[in-house]
Amino acid sequence: MKALIIARVSTEEQKEANNSLPAQTFRLENYCQRKGFEIVKTYSFDESAYKPQRDDFDEALEYIKASKEKLAVCFDKVDRFSRDVFDKRVGLLYELAMQDRIELHFASDNLIINSKISAAEKFQFGINLNLAKYYSDAISDNVWLAIEQKLRNGEWPGKAPIGYRNFDREDGKKWIEPDEKRDLVVFMFTEHGTGNYSLFTLRKAIKDGFGILMSKGQIWYILKNPFYYGEMLYNGRIYPHAYEPLITREIYDRVQDVLAGYHKKPFKYGSKPFAYGHGLITCLHCGCTITAEEAKGHAYYHCTQYRGKHGAEWLTEEELTKQFSELLKGMVIPEPILDQLVSALQASHDGKKEFHNRRMADLKREHTEIEGKIEKAFDLLLAGSITQDLYDKKLKEFDKRKQELIIEMEQHDKASETYYINASTVLKLAGRAFEIFEGSKVEEKRQLLGYLLQNCNLNGRKLEFILRKPFDVILDHAKSEKWLPGMDSNHRPSA
Repeated sequence: MKALIIARVSTEEQKEANNSLPAQTFRLENYCQRKGFEIVKTYSFDESAYKPQRDDFDEALEYIKASKEKLAVCFDKVDRFSRDVFDKRVGLLYELAMQDRIELHFASDNLIINSKISAAEKFQFGINLNLAKYYSDAISDNVWLAIEQKLRNGEWPGKAPIGYRNFDREDGKKWIEPDEKRDLVVFMFTEHGTGNYSLFTLRKAIKDGFGILMSKGQIWYILKNPFYYGEMLYNGRIYPHAYEPLITREIYDRVQDVLAGYHKKPFKYGSKPFAYGHGLITCLHCGCTITAEEAKGHAYYHCTQYRGKHGAEWLTEEELTKQFSELLKGMVIPEPILDQLVSALQASHDGKKEFHNRRMADLKREHTEIEGKIEKAFDLLLAGSITQDLYDKKLKEFDKRKQELIIEMEQHDKASETYYINASTVLKLAGRAFEIFEGSKVEEKRQLLGYLLQNCNLNGRKLEFILRKPFDVILDHAKSEKWLPGMDSNHRPSA
């Protein structure tokens, strides 16, 4: 009988083990020699068991179907024949064997399939095929379980997004950390959050500042990715991750409002810089960002109403400028106390830094402990020691606490040394705040207000402010003229 040899591998492990292509071919040639078969064709190929199109295998099938003589089609093992019991190739070869057009020989399994096999042999063949199918499914299941476990551990299972890099830690664990493009990502979120950039103008700013040409689609994808503030989106679900965030959740949410606002208005206004653009003012009614657009030569501000229509008021830029000016006119700091305030800020920072380091260490330690508890609970679930309901309840508790820890760590990071440096600068200029505001360019106006304001809400047509500390105290003292003991209303020492 003439014989056709098919040797195939589909994984690196098979190549390296005793199932390599040369090893299979050698065994099958010896098998055919012992059987007295004349080898008319040998197919030896490396292809994935999961590829829909397996061209080499299909070529072999076409040769078999075209043959006018009965062939012995020789495989090393059943699992080299197919890893999928529902593969159409399996059914075709099995039918040809039942029609007595071919015989299927599995040398290492000592199994021959032809039209004369017994019921027991058919059963053995079916079992072997289903074991192959089980193997294939088990690989898929194990991959998904591994991915799920990584996600529960706060680990990203794929390639790190731009601004991060994948690397192997000294302990052998795969990890992700910020790379040299982190500044680019921070720039994109920070600048787009101001509302002074469209995707087009942001693209140009990235090219000018970083020498990187990005498409608007790439920029949009980055700005929509929650990974940068501490969460990862996988298959439609959000998981907190354990890597260093590049931005805060507050900045991310602000950018989402900006993107929603630009999406709703004509693009020709999207690139115009406005003094009080996206991110500075929030609607008190619904919490959405106040957006700006130009009409009839004037800049108008209104709520995006992204969360639902509520009849939002439209205000001109002049109306808002007047209200901001009234605030800054009242921000007067006498020269004698400027140095005291700056010194107080620095002292506050020194104490804060020590507390910050201790508290961050505690938070990170607790975060690591929770990861261990989650892993232990998962092991108990797999072992059948706890029920699925109890596991789900515990996992919900752990995830909630992890979220709380991440938020608290974010809050600690917000109070950085940069804040105190900038605050000191503003304090020294606060006595001239109104003068500076009146003569500043758009970006400088927003920067000054950003230093001063913690929250700025629009209630109908009226702005409501919450000042950053210690600026709230400064304004209160300025209004009540209570600066220092022994100082009169003109900020001069009293007699």
